[in-house]
Amino acid sequence: MRLTISLAALALAIMPMAVQAQDGDRKKDEAPAAEAGVPAPNVSVTHHKGVFGGKAISYTATTGETYLKDKDGKPLAAIYATSYVKDGGDKTRPITFLYNGGPGSGSLWLHMGAFGPKRVVLPDAQDDGAPPYPLVDNAESLLDVTDLVFIDPVGTGFSHAIGKKDPKDYWGVSVDAKSIADYIRLWLGENGRWSSPKYIGGESYGTTRSVALINELEGSYNDVSVNGIILISSILDFGASAEVQGNEMPYILNLPSMATTAWYHKKMGNPPATVAEAAQQARAFAIGPYAAALLKGNQLSDQERASVRAELARLTGLSEQFVDNAELRITPGRFYKELLRDRGVSIGRLDTRYTGKDYDRAGEEPDNDPSFYAIDGAYTAAMNSYARDELKYKTERQYVTIGGVSGWDWKLQGQRGRDSEVYASVAPYLSKALRENSGLKVFVGQGWYDFATPFFGAEYAMSRTGFDPARIQYHYYDAGHMMYVRPDDLRKLSADIRAFITAR
Repeated sequence: MRLTISLAALALAIMPMAVQAQDGDRKKDEAPAAEAGVPAPNVSVTHHKGVFGGKAISYTATTGETYLKDKDGKPLAAIYATSYVKDGGDKTRPITFLYNGGPGSGSLWLHMGAFGPKRVVLPDAQDDGAPPYPLVDNAESLLDVTDLVFIDPVGTGFSHAIGKKDPKDYWGVSVDAKSIADYIRLWLGENGRWSSPKYIGGESYGTTRSVALINELEGSYNDVSVNGIILISSILDFGASAEVQGNEMPYILNLPSMATTAWYHKKMGNPPATVAEAAQQARAFAIGPYAAALLKGNQLSDQERASVRAELARLTGLSEQFVDNAELRITPGRFYKELLRDRGVSIGRLDTRYTGKDYDRAGEEPDNDPSFYAIDGAYTAAMNSYARDELKYKTERQYVTIGGVSGWDWKLQGQRGRDSEVYASVAPYLSKALRENSGLKVFVGQGWYDFATPFFGAEYAMSRTGFDPARIQYHYYDAGHMMYVRPDDLRKLSADIRAFITAR
C-alpha cells in the first residue's frame, strides 16, 4: 500500500515528569528503573521566548524519553517527544498532540516544517540542495493558542524498545495507537492537564493513527475526551485506495488529483480559471460517467467508451491514444512519467508541482519521487541540529526520520472476519467518535497536488453514512502532501488551524 510518508507527520509529547524538574535533573521516582539495569529516561529541559501569531510567548521545552511500562512497572519502550508549554501554569489552555505518518516516520516534518517554534527554510517546489539549511523563528507556530507535544512512535525518531522487548510489538494500526494513547495519559497525569481542552493531529498515515487513537482514547470506559482532530493529508480508507486489479475505486478517487495536476502544469484541455473549478469538473465526471464506464467493464459500448476517453484525456492532459491503451485506467506511476514526458521530466508523488529528471525518458514510471528527495536532507539536518544544540538533548542514537519500521500489522481492533482483514478502513472509528462525543469536531487539510493521499479519497471516506458533515471542516491548499513547504500555504494552514482551535 502506498502511504504518505509524511511526511506527514506530527510529533510526540515529551516526558511529562521532566516538566517540573530542574534542567538536567531526573526525578527520584525514576530511580527504580536505573536500579533494574535500565538507565533513567534521558530528558532535557530548556527555556525560551518567541513571537507566535503576533503574540510574545515565554515557554518551556521538554525533550526526551518517557517510558511505557508493563503492569509490574518494568520499562518496555522509550517514547521520545518534545513538548512546548507556555509558562504560567494555565491548565485551561488547550494542548495539542502531534505526530507524522509513514507508518514509520518521525514527527520532524510537522515539527520543523509547520508548527514548532523553529522551522527549516526550503525553496518551494525545488530541490533543497546541500547544507547549510537556514533554521529560523517560526512565527506561524501555534504556541499562541495551544501548548504543543510532538510524538515519535516506537521505531521512529529517538524512540525505541527497551531490553529484550521486540519493537514489532508496537508496529500495527491498533498497537501503535494504544502506545500513543498510553503516552498521552501519562503526559496528562504528570502535567495535571486532564481538564485541558485536547486536540490530536497527524499527517498522512498520522491521520490513520489519529482515528485509531480516538478509538483508544474514547472507545472504552477510561475515556480521554477530545475536543478536535486535525487531519492533514488524510488516508482513512485503504480498501478504496488499494491499487489491485479489479478494484475500480482508486481510478475514481485519483482522477481529480490528476486533473488539478494537469491544470497546474498547463496540460488540461480547455482549462477553467481556477484549480478549484478544475477539481470540481473532475469530481463530477469521476462519480458520474467515468464511474459508470468502469463498472460496465468490457460491456461498455464503443460510443460510450469514445466519449469517456475524450473527457478523460482532456482532464488528465494525456493523449487519447495513451488513455485508450490504458483501458481508461491510468495508474499514478504512469501518470507521473507520462504527463510531462515531452518536456523530459517526471512529476512528484507527494507534491506533483515538483519535477525531476530520470535516467532516461522511456521508462513507464519515475526513478524516484522528486518531491521527497527535494526536502529530506534539509529536514533531517534541521531536526538533528535543533534537538542536539538548542534543546540540549544529548544522545548517541541516530534520529530515524522514516524507514525504520517494517512488517506493519493492518488488522484493526474490534473488527473480525475475512472481509475486515482485506478491506482496511479506520473511518468507522471516526464516525462512531462523532456520534458519541457531541463536542468533537474534525479539521481536514488537503493539498490540491497531493497524490500520496488524494483529496477526493479523504472526501469519500468522510462522506459515508454515519458522518455528521456539519462537524467536519475541509480546507484546501495550493501545494501537495506537505502543503507547508509553500510559504503562503504555511501561513494559511496555521491560520486555519488556529481558528479551528479557538472556535470552541
